[in-house]
Amino acid sequence: MNLAKLIEFLRNRLKAVKLVCITVLVLLAVTDILFVSNDEAHTTAEHFPAFWSIFGFVGCVLIIIFSKWFGHAGIMTREDYYDE
Repeated sequence: MNLAKLIEFLRNRLKAVKLVCITVLVLLAVTDILFVSNDEAHTTAEHFPAFWSIFGFVGCVLIIIFSKWFGHAGIMTREDYYDE
């Protein structure tokens, strides 16, 4: 399958993609709460239920926000940049 076709396929089903992502995140958090022991945690933060799931999600969101800001701050430029 062509990558452009895959992106178009997922873009046309954006609500379903969001629902699947949220479901996977909730399942990971519930699995972490129920099956992972925090008895040998090294830091205080690790004693909170689903800490690493939430930490990973927040980290990904921050990377996306920073990347968008960085792109708009200077990396992205006009298409006719070299024509002048």
